Amino acid sequence: MTAAPDDACRRALDAALGAGGTISSETLATLGAAPAGALEAALRAFGDANGERALGVLVALSETGAGDVRRGARRALYRLSQRGIAPAARPAPRPVVERVEERPVRAWISAIDGSGSRAMWLLFEGGLGGGLELCSLIVNDVAGVLEVAGGGITKKRLETELANLRAAQKLPWVATDAARAIALVADALALHQRLGTTPPGGFARWQRHFEAVTPPAPPVVPHDPDPALAARGGELLDALEMTGWFLEPTDVQSEALELMQADQSQLVVSDTAKAERAEALVTRVVERELGDEARRRWINRLMESATIFDATGRAEQAAIARATAGALEAARDLASQPFARTLARRALDVAGEVATGRLPAATATRKPTGP
Repeated sequence: MTAAPDDACRRALDAALGAGGTISSETLATLGAAPAGALEAALRAFGDANGERALGVLVALSETGAGDVRRGARRALYRLSQRGIAPAARPAPRPVVERVEERPVRAWISAIDGSGSRAMWLLFEGGLGGGLELCSLIVNDVAGVLEVAGGGITKKRLETELANLRAAQKLPWVATDAARAIALVADALALHQRLGTTPPGGFARWQRHFEAVTPPAPPVVPHDPDPALAARGGELLDALEMTGWFLEPTDVQSEALELMQADQSQLVVSDTAKAERAEALVTRVVERELGDEARRRWINRLMESATIFDATGRAEQAAIARATAGALEAARDLASQPFARTLARRALDVAGEVATGRLPAATATRKPTGP
C-alpha cells in the first residue's frame, strides 16, 4: 500500500533530521514529488514539532532544494523566525585575493646632495591583487636609510607624481635599472649593520625586498685618468646639484677664523702673502679631513654623479667626474688635487659665513640627520 504524500514527506524529513541535516537525493526526490499542499503541511508540521532542531534541515532544503521544496523550506524558516527561532548569522564571505610575488619593475634616483643623501623611488608589481606598490626612500652614504614612505599607487597617479616630482626636485631625477636601485638600498642596509643602527620603523614593510640582496661592488675608477680632465675637477662643483658639496664647516672652524683674522689684520701684508696663507690653510684642511674613508666616500659620490651626468646628456662633466675620481684614488698628495682643494676652500668660506652670523649653522652643516 502506497503511503500518503504527507506521510512520505514526514518520513523523509525525519530521516534528514536523523542524518544531522544531510539531505540525500532520495529525500529531495520524495519531497519534490509531493503535491504542493501536502509538502507545505509537512514542512510546517516538521518545523512546529522540532523547533530549533529543524533549522539544519530547513536551511539545507532552502539552499539545495528546487521549486516548491525551496519555497516551502523558506516559508517554514520564516514561521520559526516569528517564534524567535532562527539560524546563526553566517560571516560575510571573504573575497578571494591571490597573492602574487612582488617584483621590482621600475626605479628612479636623484643626484647626490652635499650630505651624501639621495632620493629613490622603487615601483613593485604584484602583492595582493597584483597591483602596484611605490616605495619612496632617502638613503645616505654616511647614515644609511633616513626616510621611507609609500604604498599602493595607480599607473595614472604614478605618472602625475613623477611629473610633479621632476618639476619640484632641486636635484636631477633620472630613471635607473630596478635591480641596481635594489642593490643601492641593500648597500645602505649593510651600512646600518656596520654602524649598529636600524632603519626607520616604516622600512620593515619593504625590508624583505633588500635583505637578501648583495650590495654592489665598489665602482671601478679609471686607473690612468686623463690629467687634463682631472685638473678640471674643481669645475664640477659649479654644477647645480653640487652647489652643496663641501667639507663639514664645523670641522674647519679654527682654520676659518685664522683666515678671517688674516684678512682683517691691521698689519700691512701683501696680497701674495695673504693668498699663500689661505692656500696653506686649505692644504691643512685637506690633509686632515680627507683620510682614507672620506677619500673613498668622495670617489663613490663622483662615480655616482658620473652616471647622473650621463643620464642627463652631460658627457663632458661625466668624463671629468670619472677622471677626478681616478685621480683622487691614485694621488699620493690629495692636497694637490683641484677637486679636494675646492671642497676645502668652500668649507672655509661657509664656516666664515656661520661665524659672522650670516648663515645659520643648521643650514650649513653637511651632517645627515640619522634615522
